[in-house]
Amino acid sequence: MAAQNGGGGGAGAGAAVVLNVYDLTPINDYLYWFGLGIFHSGIEVHGLEYAFGAHDLSTSGVFEVEPKCCPGYVYRRSVWMGTTEMSRAEFRSFIQTLAGKYNGNTYHLISKNCNHFTDDVCKNITKKPAPGWVNRLARVGQYY
Repeated sequence: MAAQNGGGGGAGAGAAVVLNVYDLTPINDYLYWFGLGIFHSGIEVHGLEYAFGAHDLSTSGVFEVEPKCCPGYVYRRSVWMGTTEMSRAEFRSFIQTLAGKYNGNTYHLISKNCNHFTDDVCKNITKKPAPGWVNRLARVGQYY
């Protein structure tokens, strides 16, 4: 049986999958209302949040933090993405496998950032992509 999460809808509802979005800059207070912004995101499942960040090593840049408390960022909002029937152990195994594709020295602001990681997780476990506005500026940047 799948592990339950306090935010679920009852027996068999699975564990909540929540996208936590953070501001990278105070200018987001203005850009957000135009559907823009520079955001960091993490994915919360089974009471922990996972995100991807840059470093100089060829080891994973995926890290784990307390939900809504990612150091260096200002929490903006959470987006309900659905649920997963994965147990805590199954989810951790999935994250460890996925983390091999996200080495710290491969981080790129436009083509492989934290929002690409959370979108990848969402697509794999809920079959839904992360909301487009979260990574809109990176997509726009691909054209310049």
